[in-house]
Amino acid sequence: MSTFTLTSPDIPSGGTVPQHFEFDGFGCSGRNESPALQWSGAPEGAKSFALTVYDPDAPTGSGWWHWFVVDLPADTTALAPNAGAKGSAQLPQGARQIRNDYGAMAWGGMCPPPGDKPHRYIFTVHALSVPRLDIPDDATAALAGFMVNAHSLAKASFTATYGRA
Repeated sequence: MSTFTLTSPDIPSGGTVPQHFEFDGFGCSGRNESPALQWSGAPEGAKSFALTVYDPDAPTGSGWWHWFVVDLPADTTALAPNAGAKGSAQLPQGARQIRNDYGAMAWGGMCPPPGDKPHRYIFTVHALSVPRLDIPDDATAALAGFMVNAHSLAKASFTATYGRA
């Protein structure tokens, strides 16, 4: 039995997110590009994948969704650098980006408040039992998260941190 794993050649698990992945706005000045990601060992029967990037340390009371991608085809095992660009042109056909907490259907880079302790960013890929989630294109991250968890066969994740002085 293989182990389901998610990695990034750009961000070390347990390490620090490089500055260029930072958001461009709200006082942050990164390139706002999503990192390359790759996964392997998905369970048999996976019919699609969902990918999330979440900051549980955001001072909102509910964390912060930086990226939410659903309906990634079952044969997908990686996402290229900047696959989270607006318009989804760099995602596999059929994949959809759910609105992040910046209000965009795209990657939204790290931008913790200056002076906060470094925030944790949890990158997770879910292997799903359905080929497509039955949610509207303008679904909230909460609704998408509910449906992802309802159909998740397995998940793999890693965490990295990022802070601003």
